[in-house]
Amino acid sequence: MSPDFLSELFSNPLDPGYADAAARRAKEGPPTGWRHGSRRVAAVIVAGLIGLLFAVAYRQTVADEPRRSQARADLVTQIKQRQDATDNLRNQADGLRDAVARERDAALGGDEAAQRRDVEAATGLRRVTGDGLVVRLADAPDADEKADENDLGRIFDRDLQLVTNALWASGAEAIAINDQRLTATSTIRKAGGAILVDFRPVTSPYEIRVIGPRDLEDRFADTAAAALMRKVADGEHIGFDTRRQDDLNLPAATEPQLNYATRPTPASATPTPGVTSSSPSGGG
Repeated sequence: MSPDFLSELFSNPLDPGYADAAARRAKEGPPTGWRHGSRRVAAVIVAGLIGLLFAVAYRQTVADEPRRSQARADLVTQIKQRQDATDNLRNQADGLRDAVARERDAALGGDEAAQRRDVEAATGLRRVTGDGLVVRLADAPDADEKADENDLGRIFDRDLQLVTNALWASGAEAIAINDQRLTATSTIRKAGGAILVDFRPVTSPYEIRVIGPRDLEDRFADTAAAALMRKVADGEHIGFDTRRQDDLNLPAATEPQLNYATRPTPASATPTPGVTSSSPSGGG
C-alpha cells in the first residue's frame, strides 16, 4: 500500500457509496409507493417466519419434556435399585467374612489369632472400635453441581485427599469416609460429577470418622490442611467442623485382590521351537 492510499483512508474513512446514498435519499426523500410497501411486507414476512420457528421449537420442546423426564426418572430408579442390590451383597459379604474370620481364629489358636486380628485391624480389613474424631465436610448451600474445579463452594476429591492425609499425619489409626474404610491401597478420585472412594460413590455431606489418640483433634487443628479448610469455609460458606466422639465403629474394607509376581519353575518353562536359551552366567 502506498502512503497516499493510507493518508486517504485515514482522512476519508467513509466509503463514497454511503455518501452517494445519503445524498440521493436527501434529494428524493424516503421511499414511497410500492418500494415502501414491499419493504414493510418483507419485514412482516421475516418476523412471521421467526415467530413460526420459535413456536415450532417450543412445541417440540414441550412435547419431548415428558419423555425426557420419564427417562431420567427410570435412570434414577435403576441407579437406586443397583445401589440397594450392591449394599445387600456387601452386607452378605461382610457377614461371610466375619464368619470366616471366626472359624480361622478358632483354628489358629490364641496368640496367632490375636496377631492376625491386630494385623487386619491395622490394614483396614477388620472392624475396629475406639475413641476418635469426626470431621464433617459439606458443599455450600448455593453450590452449583455442574461447577468446575475452580468453584471453591464445592467439596472435591482433592479436599478429601488433603484432609485424610493430614489426619494420617496427625496420628490417625483408622479412617472411614461415609462408611468407606481407607486402606493403604485406597483411592479417592473424581469421576464426572461424583467422588469415588475405592470406586464407590460418596456424596455431600462427607463424614470422615477417625480413630486415634486423645490429642488427635488438637494435632489436626494445627495442620495446614485444617487451616486451609477453615479459610475456605469462612470465604465460601462450605461446611467444615470437627468434634470428638467416643466408641466409633468403623467397618472393614473390602479385601483387595492382590497379584503376585512368581518365578517360573523349570518344569513350566517350555522352549519355543527355533529359539535357544542359555543359562545366565554370574549373579544378577
